[in-house]
Amino acid sequence: MSLPPEIVDSHCHLDFPDFDGELPAVIARARAAGVRRMVTICTRLRQEPQVRAIAEAHEGVFYAAGTHPMSAAEEPLATVDELVALARHPKFVGIGETGLDYHYTAESAAVQQASLRIHIEAAQETGLPLIIHARAADDDMARILAEGYRARPYTCVMHCFSSGEGLARAALEMGFYLSMSGIAAFPKSHELRAIFAAAPLDRILLETDSPYLAPPPHRGRRNEPAYTAFTARAGADLFGMSLPDFAAATTANFDRLFTRAAPGAKAA
Repeated sequence: MSLPPEIVDSHCHLDFPDFDGELPAVIARARAAGVRRMVTICTRLRQEPQVRAIAEAHEGVFYAAGTHPMSAAEEPLATVDELVALARHPKFVGIGETGLDYHYTAESAAVQQASLRIHIEAAQETGLPLIIHARAADDDMARILAEGYRARPYTCVMHCFSSGEGLARAALEMGFYLSMSGIAAFPKSHELRAIFAAAPLDRILLETDSPYLAPPPHRGRRNEPAYTAFTARAGADLFGMSLPDFAAATTANFDRLFTRAAPGAKAA
């Protein structure tokens, strides 16, 4: 019996209560589906110890930390020094998630932008990739990312990308990556799939954003890292590739961006 191809879930939230009491089984199902590495994301810095503990307890699980834009007005503003200090942990692989979300929290746009700039500076200082959440804020997002990049280049992934063509183009011009979530496999996501199809293959990552956004055939239910395999199949079809080839390409992209989580890295 052949093993499934290796797939990486570049963005999940294993500390969320949706997984309480089930984490070993969730991780076991992921590995059985070929998802042998995953990055669990801390969205409020006061919860970083719990997220770090999950990464420390499980082989193949790495983590990142930042302040989610929807929480930016509720949390103390992070400092660059604070984020740089967290990044000393060998399983800490990225800065964020951070970004802008004007869909639900437009009233906190100013503090979101201030938080984003702090995270950009931390990514520049550490050399670790920035992890961006963007929703209904394409123009400001493209502007702030570009201002930071012109000052000092950094690496970045547009996590769970579901924004417009203009932001995709701006991100790709800076060498950033677009991450494909279950949204890209939704039947009505034709415009989003066209954006991914027009992007270079070597700039595509895979993720679940679990416990949210489960791809078909699990849409509407709790998502989990194992379901990255369903998004990978949708991506392979989109790019006209076999699943093993698409999985290998996106895994190589992940290793290029998240260098600390790559095979042979100190934290592996």
